Amino acid sequence: MRYRIYFLLIPILTTAISGFSQSYTYWAVGDTADVQPGNTLPGIVMGGGGGDNDQAMQWMLARAGGGDVVVIRASGQDDYNLYFYEDLGVAVNSVETIRFESGEAADDPYVLSRIRNAECLFIAGGDQFDYYSYWKDTPVEEAINYLINEKGVTVGGISAGMAILGQCYYTPSGSSLDAEEALSNPYHPDYEILGCNDFLDVPFTQYLVTDTHYEQRERPGRHVGMLARIAREYNTRSFGIAANEYTAVAIDEFGLAQAFGEYPEYEEDYVFFLQANCQDEFLPETMEEGVPLAWDRGHSAVKVYAVPARTSGEGVFDLSDWQTGIGGEWQNWYVQDGELMRAFDTGPDCGAVLNGTADAALSRQLHIFPNPASEQLYLKWPAGKPVEGVELRSACGQVLLRKDGPVRELSLKGLAGGIYFLEVKIAGRVLVKKLVKG
Repeated sequence: MRYRIYFLLIPILTTAISGFSQSYTYWAVGDTADVQPGNTLPGIVMGGGGGDNDQAMQWMLARAGGGDVVVIRASGQDDYNLYFYEDLGVAVNSVETIRFESGEAADDPYVLSRIRNAECLFIAGGDQFDYYSYWKDTPVEEAINYLINEKGVTVGGISAGMAILGQCYYTPSGSSLDAEEALSNPYHPDYEILGCNDFLDVPFTQYLVTDTHYEQRERPGRHVGMLARIAREYNTRSFGIAANEYTAVAIDEFGLAQAFGEYPEYEEDYVFFLQANCQDEFLPETMEEGVPLAWDRGHSAVKVYAVPARTSGEGVFDLSDWQTGIGGEWQNWYVQDGELMRAFDTGPDCGAVLNGTADAALSRQLHIFPNPASEQLYLKWPAGKPVEGVELRSACGQVLLRKDGPVRELSLKGLAGGIYFLEVKIAGRVLVKKLVKG
């Protein structure tokens, strides 16, 4: 469900506690006496923001074994307490929320004891720079890593909470990087702070950076820019997990990642698994300060597995090999002169799937206009080139329109405004053009 409704009623058997110190605020519901159920399971839950996904939250709570759930945050109130304790139908001993008012709380013995005694930890949304500045290189960082890697409990996060659940992370102290900045200048000042391997130690996320509110805030371009930065700085393949709003990724102890959402009722409910291509030459071709990024590699710089997120969580991707998926579609993402492009139905194999040089030359001869378009789109291509067909896809990769044979114009009536990709099959090749619908 997209929205939660809260009632100001507390059942007779439920106790509510609140407290305040100068460095933190504390709320609790349930039995706050520590329990040790002994049947917890490890895992990671990443929520894309906008709203919580009930099925993913139920998955997370079920792995707590009836123990204590702790929510940590740097803003907001105690709205997760009754949601986790009552609304989802999963029995837990207690739910406690600790709101950090300052970094001093990261050294508070009571705060640390509540975190370390948790059978499930959830990091709420907000501003990830607060989490970075309050928790990095503190006992809270140690406590979270203890829960993940020693105690073996499930740790979740949404929005800003998801943003720090990778071994690489983006925690800007000021303006947030957007796609245009990321691709037009790979060393734009708004990349600050992009760090790796010195904060949270999350399984299956080596050289991996997450992103949230993905398509809603047009973040794929900046995410690919981050992967380019990580690949170049560490001279290694980089990885990413991204979630659209109201979706979530649940990763079990074996690295199997399930996608939870409400697709197809909400067609934008997708999650994405990105990786720098495993071909021998994978680094960006052009990556200089003040120069638009070029990361093409034969139209296959970044391999992406896009998964429709369903209530059943049946879409799965295996993070133990980054090759095996169920229910999704492989795509290739690449950057030409600072512009992100996508090719669909590509398969998981390493290496180029298209002849980048030949396609680039042919693509320059293919024109679509007007762009941005309103209700009608026109195509012009070199005379004598056979056209096998045209497909119009959403930003997530869904086929919205398909035509066979020569096409000179397309009706865009009924399409919502946004970014689309037009695939034109010419002379045995697939040319991709980005289309903006006004």
